[in-house]
Amino acid sequence: MFKILKDKLRKVVETFSKKVEEKKEEVVRKVSFRKIEEADVESVMDEVEISLLEADVSLEFIDELKDFLKEELVGKEVKRKEVENLIRETIRKFILESLQVPRIDLKEVIEKAKREGRPALILFFGVNGVGKSLTLAKISKKLREEGFKPLLAAGDTFRAAGDVQLEVYASRLQLPIIKQKRGADSCAVIFDAREAAKARGYDVVLGDTSGRMHTSKNLMEELRKICRVNKPDLKVLVLDSLTGNDVITQLEFFEEAVGVDAIVFTKVDVNEKGGNILSVCHKYKKPILFLGVGQEFDDLKEFNPSEIAESLL
Repeated sequence: MFKILKDKLRKVVETFSKKVEEKKEEVVRKVSFRKIEEADVESVMDEVEISLLEADVSLEFIDELKDFLKEELVGKEVKRKEVENLIRETIRKFILESLQVPRIDLKEVIEKAKREGRPALILFFGVNGVGKSLTLAKISKKLREEGFKPLLAAGDTFRAAGDVQLEVYASRLQLPIIKQKRGADSCAVIFDAREAAKARGYDVVLGDTSGRMHTSKNLMEELRKICRVNKPDLKVLVLDSLTGNDVITQLEFFEEAVGVDAIVFTKVDVNEKGGNILSVCHKYKKPILFLGVGQEFDDLKEFNPSEIAESLL
């Protein structure tokens, strides 16, 4: 009888102790934890949004970021002192994930063309003044250093001295170049360069084209013809990182006109935050071949999403 009473008393004590412990944990949790509210997200975003806008990040991206944060975090229970840190870390992760784009290996592009018994053709295009010719020259130098034999094609026959600029770069780099007189058919220049490269044993042709605004109907038709006739292995759009979110308009137009396989952003050395790079990566997921970071032939960087994310934050 005594043993039964003792067991019952023990169970009562254990139940009471458990309830006390649970109550204690509940009180501690209420003091130490709370749910993230929409106002918390908006408070942090008020500061972050200004920084992103100043870095030329698009409003569309910022709106998507806000929606993601609210969906992901509002109502989530965390330690009170960790609320802001968690919101900021979630912003960082979203930005880093947005910067993840497919990779293109130029070596593989060239080697594939070689296996097919022909030189590869990499075509560069974009609006006036973005730095197409210099970008082409930089990449030519890089490819030569990697053991390939590049040939340049001066397809910028519209702009006064457009071919001369590339010829100067070719001379400084001691690279061969195919060119014709101003006003010649740009498509024919690049076609001749392909034929010359094949006959002389060159691995890759890098074709320059005239800078053209998306409003220039005749020049856009010329670019379509170049692509239709020469069938480039890689169509590279060169974008000036200093032109803000106009790069999105340019990309959309060239994508619709001829298709864009990869992008090079220039002048990143004077626009280190790269907000429009983030906007383009997030929306279009186009491979970023390189970043131009100066006027010298070696001023070419691999695209590093982590560096862009850190500079933005």
